[in-house]
Amino acid sequence: MCSNRLQLNALKTEFIWCAPARRHHHIPDRDVQVGHNSVHPVQSARDLGVYVRRRWCDDEGTHQPVLSLCYGTLRQLRSIKQSLPSHALNTLVTGLVHSRLDYCNVVFAGLPACDVQRLQSILNTTIRLVAGSSRRDHVTSLLRDCHWLPVKQRVEYKLCTIVHRCLYGDAPSYLVDLITPSAAASARAGLRSAESMTVAVPRMLSSFGDCSFATSGPRAWNKLPSHLRLMQSADTFRRHLTTFLFHQVFLS
Repeated sequence: MCSNRLQLNALKTEFIWCAPARRHHHIPDRDVQVGHNSVHPVQSARDLGVYVRRRWCDDEGTHQPVLSLCYGTLRQLRSIKQSLPSHALNTLVTGLVHSRLDYCNVVFAGLPACDVQRLQSILNTTIRLVAGSSRRDHVTSLLRDCHWLPVKQRVEYKLCTIVHRCLYGDAPSYLVDLITPSAAASARAGLRSAESMTVAVPRMLSSFGDCSFATSGPRAWNKLPSHLRLMQSADTFRRHLTTFLFHQVFLS
């Protein structure tokens, strides 16, 4: 920073210690000295609009800001719904609700089922608003008719598209380095799985590691059928991936 004539603004700088629950008592609580500035550790830190929290299982989890923003938006849309044509309502829902659910949603990989269901409740409320149905109506048929994927499949879609970009040379190097094709692993080079474009799943020693992209991405990718994994065109892959996930949820 000094060589580039940059100064650290301690008032806008945050850092957070992350560790499994059994290691929390080892985390120091003292400030970190950066040059002449002291930076105090915090319980949650914001990075590119995503809140990372020290305790993954807190009620105020990573998904909580998304819930608050989306429900606030839905309340505003409900108050003006009668003044909007259907296409305008769909456009607002896509831009204000779907975009927030899908933004950086790979951080939701590995969330407990109860937290995924909280995020799904946003989509359920949204589809009822768009369709003009009551709270008692079942949402499965509404989601199917509007071709909306559930939250869990939206996360899998994002994970698989990022892995596809890593394998076919359209991703930054810091992501490419996390994905190792099975054909490149010496122990599996001669196996049939190496020819079907699967990737190696690293072994993690903690639940934090299982939630990382390095593990969740390969697991989601290896679940895809081989004909999908072998598609090199990004547009073709995304189109067929959406169809595959849609059939898996609603038509299986």
